[in-house]
Amino acid sequence: MCGIAGVLSLNKNYINLSYTKFMLDKIAHRGPDDAGYLYFQTGSKDKKNISYYQNLTDNNFMSKESRLQSIESSSIQKKLKDNEFDLYMGHRRLSILDVSIAGHQPMSDISANIWISFNGEIFNFMELKLELQKLGYSFRSNTDTEVIIYSYIHWGIDCINKFNGMFVFSLYDNLKKKFYLCRDRYGIKPVYYHISNDKTFVYGSEIKSILEYRFYQRQIDKDALVEYFTFQNIFTNKTFHKNIQILEAGNFLKIDLNTKDYKKIKYWDFDFNESEKFKDQKECAEELNRLFSKAVKRQLISDVSVGSYLSGGIDSSSIVSVASNHFQKNKKSLKTFTIGFDLSSASGLELSFDERENAQLLANKFKTDHYTMLLKSGDMENCLSKFAYHLEEPRVGQSYPNFYAAKLASKYVKVVLSGSGGDELFAGYPWRYFRFTNNKNFDGYIDKYYKFWQRLIPNKEINNLFSPISSDLKNIWTRDIFKNVFKKSSLAQTPEEYINQSLYFEAKTFLHGLLVVEDKLSMAHSLETRVPFLDNELVDFAQKIPINFKLKELNKMITMDENEISKFNKTNDGKIILRESMKKYIPKNIYNATKQGFSSPDGSWFKGKSIDFVKKKLFKENTIIYEYIDKEVVKRLVNEHFDGKKNRRLLIWSFLNFQEWAEQYM
Repeated sequence: MCGIAGVLSLNKNYINLSYTKFMLDKIAHRGPDDAGYLYFQTGSKDKKNISYYQNLTDNNFMSKESRLQSIESSSIQKKLKDNEFDLYMGHRRLSILDVSIAGHQPMSDISANIWISFNGEIFNFMELKLELQKLGYSFRSNTDTEVIIYSYIHWGIDCINKFNGMFVFSLYDNLKKKFYLCRDRYGIKPVYYHISNDKTFVYGSEIKSILEYRFYQRQIDKDALVEYFTFQNIFTNKTFHKNIQILEAGNFLKIDLNTKDYKKIKYWDFDFNESEKFKDQKECAEELNRLFSKAVKRQLISDVSVGSYLSGGIDSSSIVSVASNHFQKNKKSLKTFTIGFDLSSASGLELSFDERENAQLLANKFKTDHYTMLLKSGDMENCLSKFAYHLEEPRVGQSYPNFYAAKLASKYVKVVLSGSGGDELFAGYPWRYFRFTNNKNFDGYIDKYYKFWQRLIPNKEINNLFSPISSDLKNIWTRDIFKNVFKKSSLAQTPEEYINQSLYFEAKTFLHGLLVVEDKLSMAHSLETRVPFLDNELVDFAQKIPINFKLKELNKMITMDENEISKFNKTNDGKIILRESMKKYIPKNIYNATKQGFSSPDGSWFKGKSIDFVKKKLFKENTIIYEYIDKEVVKRLVNEHFDGKKNRRLLIWSFLNFQEWAEQYM
């Protein structure tokens, strides 16, 4: 797990070296164990086609990188200035597999013609390595990084389809003069890019690296702003930073350095389409159990300490049950982590938000070394600045508790397992799925689904909220953004088909947002998060499971207000097959529990202990966000929450997050 950044010139000029080291310094938290800087004169700009490179580290790591020179030495600085480079690949390393210097990146094959800067883990790398060794390839390290290199050499860029893991990597082929930027199937690891007016391609694991390459002019993307305040998420590849895009999950960019042509290629997509071969629910549950156990064990591979988050829910409990058993066989104890909440000022069903009691019971059952942290209302206020800096733009959910969860885990382990993906694969949000079949065409289906799907602000309020920039928003239609998520325009015919459409939508939007948030907040603490539910074999299997194995009532539309998160307790209609599969491992009160989201009791805190903080941040004069949104509308909506007329916890969080982001990045 690491951080990458780079620059590639797609014109006749050469890159500006002045900012390249700072691009990596900005993401040092992603990789405190090593730094690498590769400068390449590719030869694609001259007729001689002669290449030249410098592979460097910096002063902080010279003691263990004796074979490399420091970028900060005077002799190297002179060489860099005396030569014109058109490609830069940078890497910050968080050492997880083969922690020796053999894992230094950027890494090349033995001929130094294929170079890679890689962030992530390939969990099936040992199987691929054995296959490549039988084909005659030899290896100098025990890293998955080197396996990617020789997989590319043997299978070409199609090798990406063989990788079971989470990854982003940039790869340069000096023989073919091709450059690739690739992202994993599900988007577990993010990567961003910007193409300037002069055709300079800049990329990085985090946006702040791109901002550090000073040719980028900071502007807010107003379309993305409307998108976020509609969905509390961004469904397109836009970001709050204009002309900086996120590479979509399951895609790679291919750049030809000779022709300067570049194109984006989708190599994988979700396909929820149940299989007729699943006739027996018990057999299906047994196969699910086998694949799930295999996925968890596969993701325990590491040369450093591994732990797991543990809530009172079925997803993390299932992971801990399998992982702890593996640890005990090796006479070790798994470390587990839980966040709790001070409920002294909470009310009503918010009192069920604290999951520490159930988590402790599970920790006792699975014999884990268990650690907890209690959050109070002031903890949101205390972390908001760091939170916004690391998240880089508002994204899905009230996710600051995740920031503290990662902070807690990072004190004891370098890798942590998370239950993300379980809800999206096994229908854990019954109130979100469209189930009616009386639609005559696809647009009619979209109209009804868009109206049904809960948005952060109703459309009638969007126009009022964005009145300061209304003239710039004439061409944005959030209904069309919603529609464009779906890959098929063919009309579903049955409730099962409609629900599978909904699962696809959730995986492409909500899950993707959660994964981006999890990556940023964990890496802020130099912590690697792994998600066993997003194992390739498990995902392929889960997508084919019949809907009636996942949900109880296929024709009944369930409606809930996600601002009132406590009302999730009204239903346990979801994840039936997962509950069946896991009941041999976890207690009945866990596998049969009603749905409970991971959230703090901010509905009470925002109109109680945190009310002064909210007013200070949002009601003060000359607040930067009011260049874009209407202050009087904000005050009216927030006051409705204070007065108890409407629970607007998600909206207030979004206003606070936007304000903090604007102060730091605009």
